[in-house]
Amino acid sequence: MENHQLAQRVRAFRKLKGYTQQELAKELGVSVAVLGSLERGTRKNDPKLLNHIAKTLGISYEELMSF
Repeated sequence: MENHQLAQRVRAFRKLKGYTQQELAKELGVSVAVLGSLERGTRKNDPKLLNHIAKTLGISYEELMSF
């Protein structure tokens, strides 16, 4: 999976669910820098973090990863 496409999906779902980067980062227990780098596609994909993001946003891991 291309990082850029995943990054766009994470950002789009975050915005769709009404979270700011700061709010979602706090919910996830990560820094804004970590979330920001994931949304820019500059961070290596961590399946554990992506699963936590999906769960926090109320979507399935498969929904987050499919495009």
